[in-house]
Amino acid sequence: MLARNAESLYWIGRYVERADDTSRILNVSVHQLLEDATVDPDHASRQLLAVLGIDTPDGEALDVWKLTELVAYAKDNPASIVGSINSARENTRGAREVVSTELWECLNATWNAVPDRQRYARRAGPHAFLSFVEERAAMFAGLADSTMSRDDGWLFMVLGRSIERADMVVRLLLSRVADRASSPGWITVLRSAGAQDTYLRTYRGALDAGRVVQFLLRDTLFPRSVFHALRQAEDCLQRLDPGGGSRSNEKSEALRQLGRARSELEFLRPSDLLTDLPRRLGSLQTTIREIGEAVSLQYFSTSPWVAWSGAEVSL
Repeated sequence: MLARNAESLYWIGRYVERADDTSRILNVSVHQLLEDATVDPDHASRQLLAVLGIDTPDGEALDVWKLTELVAYAKDNPASIVGSINSARENTRGAREVVSTELWECLNATWNAVPDRQRYARRAGPHAFLSFVEERAAMFAGLADSTMSRDDGWLFMVLGRSIERADMVVRLLLSRVADRASSPGWITVLRSAGAQDTYLRTYRGALDAGRVVQFLLRDTLFPRSVFHALRQAEDCLQRLDPGGGSRSNEKSEALRQLGRARSELEFLRPSDLLTDLPRRLGSLQTTIREIGEAVSLQYFSTSPWVAWSGAEVSL
């Protein structure tokens, strides 16, 4: 597969996942700001912007509407929902020969529908727009699952999606590390990750910070846990790396870091999970960023064009 197509598929997976996760997080945050009068809108908005890695504007108080403009509608911000959809669509357009027609039509229709949905959301509220993005992301995932061969293109797309998902969940947990063990903020984290119902069924309704962190970081069956995402990314890289099965057992930098991050979560004592949690999450976030950089360096970096000189044919 051409490096440019592999890179496009990788970033399609990342951008669609980013739009989906950001919609989930913003939807929960908007409901909380509108329903809970005790929450300071400016503080909560700035906290969310820090989680998403979006620059916080200075000199003005933030509310629900300004927050939505920054996180959902800012076209020039690649971390916003609209920015992610635009980037996913552009990458799909540039890799049409390796993307199914159904996937292209799904992303293109989503991109075309965004302006009307955005205008309606500015009048009626952002919930309908955010739900629309979540539904279209789910449709994209279903179409990718049912129309793409399980070849290198599929592996690069799933790799991008898995790395982005792990990063977003770690960001969510970092936003709540200072909360009390029984704080209702942990329910907000579960809802933002789409994990509330599954968590309540798993732990019979018992809410505890340790269990929430355990579930979102280390659960082996929940597809949005960090461990599950890292294991899936590791599996993709093992299948993409032709030298991974050699006798020397040498690993690429991306695969080495993925394996180390996954094994640290897998073999961590449950009693040590909350010990120095901010440092652990910060280290994990740094590792995920380095994994992304290692993947780009290994598969997508291209050498500059070389012009040969002094080898002209003489007749």
